[in-house]
Amino acid sequence: MNAARSAILLFLLLAPGFLVASEKGEDGWTEQFPRDEIAPVFSRTAEGHLVLASERSGTNGHWLRSYAVEGGKSYEFSARRLAEDIEYERRSCLVRIEWYGPDGMLVESPHKVNPAYFGVDTDKARPDFPRDWDQLDDGSVLVRDIYMAPRDAVEAQVQLHLRWTGKGKVTWKDVAFSETEPLMPRRVKLAAVHHKLSDGGKNTIESNRRKMVPLIEKAARNGADLIVLGEMVSCKGVTNIFSEVAEPIPGPTTDFYGKLAQQNDCYIVVGLPERDGREVYNVSVLMGPDGSVAGKYRKVTLPREEIQQGISPGTEYPVFETRFGKVGMMICYDVFFPEVARELAMNGAEVIALPIWGGNPLLAAARCAENGVFLVSSTYSDHESNWMKTAVWDREGARVAEADEWGTVVMAEVDLNQPTHWQFLGDFRSRIKREAPIRKAEMKR
Repeated sequence: MNAARSAILLFLLLAPGFLVASEKGEDGWTEQFPRDEIAPVFSRTAEGHLVLASERSGTNGHWLRSYAVEGGKSYEFSARRLAEDIEYERRSCLVRIEWYGPDGMLVESPHKVNPAYFGVDTDKARPDFPRDWDQLDDGSVLVRDIYMAPRDAVEAQVQLHLRWTGKGKVTWKDVAFSETEPLMPRRVKLAAVHHKLSDGGKNTIESNRRKMVPLIEKAARNGADLIVLGEMVSCKGVTNIFSEVAEPIPGPTTDFYGKLAQQNDCYIVVGLPERDGREVYNVSVLMGPDGSVAGKYRKVTLPREEIQQGISPGTEYPVFETRFGKVGMMICYDVFFPEVARELAMNGAEVIALPIWGGNPLLAAARCAENGVFLVSSTYSDHESNWMKTAVWDREGARVAEADEWGTVVMAEVDLNQPTHWQFLGDFRSRIKREAPIRKAEMKR
């Protein structure tokens, strides 16, 4: 260890609020915590698993181990996390990885930030937070991610945390950090139809379908993986009383668009009124490339016009696994409320489809930025107005493609594996689950 690095580490160890409670063990792990009064109980199992336990409120501490790395190479972190009696596991039990150079300082981030936002195009590498994946047979959760070490990095510091809990314990099993193959791009082409579906008052369900066919086929020829149609596209202009044309799912509309999805080897999001017994819902359906219903979302937030019609609200925020990634849906008025997009994002959505009659585009941008998701909107608002756009939105809320003519399709290719880094924050999307406030759905009844 060089003198500069030794001096820096000595300063950190002696600085108020930073303690090292143990010498480095044979396995390389040390115990760390901000203050003695909130230190967890550290222990190892007979198998060598790392345990953190809490016996008092405000517990905050972590195991720490350093790994040698080479800038520009890729490394995989993986571990099994077994939490017991932890109230809010996603916030209390996490992994944090920091990247350091030969001088003991954080290195520069390998990701360019947007100078239009921040006035600079470089930043220090911010911590990474590996994501949760599958729950395993023993009740543990697989925590895993692949990262490219920043150019000047020589060391990765891996931290296994327990924090913000008054009881319980977490056991970190099979912790591994090793060089691996780079994470390959995961490119997907997102498309939306821009059509006002105006037929001089002579719209029918059949005529609406006919108008969609050539646009879907055009998008598919250009490689679209996901094509989003407008809200209530099945009956827009046919009637304003949705219960008159509501149908079951599966039903005639999903059968029609299912065949189109199968013929064109893509996913299609179609809006329609669903009848389920006595109740009618405003629904978006995800049709899969095999022609079947891949998912269904019932609009949760209803405007007064739908409430007066007796439309029922949905209560769930489902996210659906597709061959390119995880897709959630919301509908029109949902975009006015941050909770809907947040629930979808917390449930794993990488892309949100938004069929929308009209709305404030600033809200769509906000939903992307605050959740780190891509969004695809199909609207009936005039593209020449300063209102909602038919567009593909990136994770920062910018429109990367938008319609400027009726009867067209907009499309953009995005990489779902490419992180979006912000100045001072790093990959904000990876931080949301670890730092976002507790949601009502997480609170114990």
